[in-house]
Amino acid sequence: MYELRLNFPVKELIKVAGIARSTYYYQINSFKKTDKYNEIKILIQAIYDEHKGRYGYRRIHLELRNRNIIINHKTVQRLMKELGLKSMVRVKKYRSYKGNVGKIAPNLLNRNFQASKPNEKWVTDVTEFQLFGQKLYLSPVLDLYNGEIIAYNIEHRPVFSLVSKMLDQAFTHLTAEDAPILHSDQGWHYQMKQYRNTLRKHGITQSMSRKGNCLDNAVIENFFGLLKSELVYLSDFKNIEHFKRELENYINYYNHKRIKANLNGQSPVNYRVQTLAA
Repeated sequence: MYELRLNFPVKELIKVAGIARSTYYYQINSFKKTDKYNEIKILIQAIYDEHKGRYGYRRIHLELRNRNIIINHKTVQRLMKELGLKSMVRVKKYRSYKGNVGKIAPNLLNRNFQASKPNEKWVTDVTEFQLFGQKLYLSPVLDLYNGEIIAYNIEHRPVFSLVSKMLDQAFTHLTAEDAPILHSDQGWHYQMKQYRNTLRKHGITQSMSRKGNCLDNAVIENFFGLLKSELVYLSDFKNIEHFKRELENYINYYNHKRIKANLNGQSPVNYRVQTLAA
């Protein structure tokens, strides 16, 4: 009708279409209105693309706030839906439990995942990736103060060096005053005498989840879920070495760029730097 109005009387077009006059002019006025969220949509798309589709509406809302753009989170959710943007989810984990092959430590952490300072509470675990008919294993240490991955090691087999080399990196973060709890599941690596002696030597107290209870180590489980949903399922890899490089890039991204709601919209490293400076 809008296009035909140049050749026919609007009154006749309305009659043929069988609509109210007010309806016609309401639609005409709608055409003339500009989209007030057009610039916000462009920015939302840019943030989404920058983070390779890893951000949902909550995290994009936080990132907009960090850029001094105040907008309701429900509006961000609606705009993302209009743009067809959404985030992804997770998969199963590698199980390293092989029964009692050493000593089991008590559950000292007891699901208290809050830490008042860096190097107070650490958590660790091992996860497995299967690509190109090969396997790759990741062993990280996460600081519960800010969720930062302070050390990690990647190997092609789940041997003891997977964990021991990770510990060597983690120890470099300790000062003379630090005496963290290091929590894990009951995987065979963590039961070994060599592992326990190494922790004791560096003043670290060992803690373990109860058997078969993944919620006792929920924070590191959550990190693995994010890693697999935001990297493995959103990317294409040429070979296993290419994946390994991208895995290392993701951990750097997670520490330095990926913002978290429980860190006031800051990345783990930014949060640590700012809070310690304050």
